Amino acid sequence: MSAAAKSQTLFVTGTDTDAGKTYVASALLRRLRSEGLKVCGYKPLASGCIETPEGLRSEDALALIAASGSTAAYQDVNPYAYGPAIAPHLAAAELGERIEPERLRVAHARLTATHQGVVAEGAGGWLTPLGPDLLLGEWVAAQAWPVLLVVELKLGCLNHALLTAEAIRRRTRLAGWVANLRDPAMPWLQGNLDSLESHLGAPLWVQRREGEAPGGLWPRLFPALEAEPSLL
Repeated sequence: MSAAAKSQTLFVTGTDTDAGKTYVASALLRRLRSEGLKVCGYKPLASGCIETPEGLRSEDALALIAASGSTAAYQDVNPYAYGPAIAPHLAAAELGERIEPERLRVAHARLTATHQGVVAEGAGGWLTPLGPDLLLGEWVAAQAWPVLLVVELKLGCLNHALLTAEAIRRRTRLAGWVANLRDPAMPWLQGNLDSLESHLGAPLWVQRREGEAPGGLWPRLFPALEAEPSLL
């Protein structure tokens, strides 16, 4: 069977900017790669990119490339790269451009043609605008991708997580969530985790700052490729 015929995509979103999406997506890619799978990252759009001799480059996209070891063309991994550290649709408007969903789709199709799995990372949060009449979450839902939600454990995370999960479930499947724990001394850590588990109703992966994901992720995140039941 060709890579394209069985390729799967997981979309990683977060409760906020800097919730840990790149960190979690990179950990997923490293783990899947270590299990012998040909995977790549996908950062559909990015702002705050840096100037390089090759053009604008997203540090998030470069981290995904490094984690996956993929040799895919940069323009496929990150179709839209903008310099200003503002919402991508505003950065596009500043250049007199529009973010075209078809360009995103074509780049993603090229990745799935040569990889068994793709870990896609959003920009900002779930409902980041792509333009005046389309949100990123709506476009992701149209692709029928399952979503992994990254929750940075901090004061306010309960409301942020539940609002985001509700918005995801209105459009597509919430496959699971990550408790991204930066501070193990967080007050009432267990109480916050218990509340999130109780109300989110999706599988939990507690991510600590060790840089790796738990083993056995392939059948959990990409169940279509395995005969065993999915934990998600």
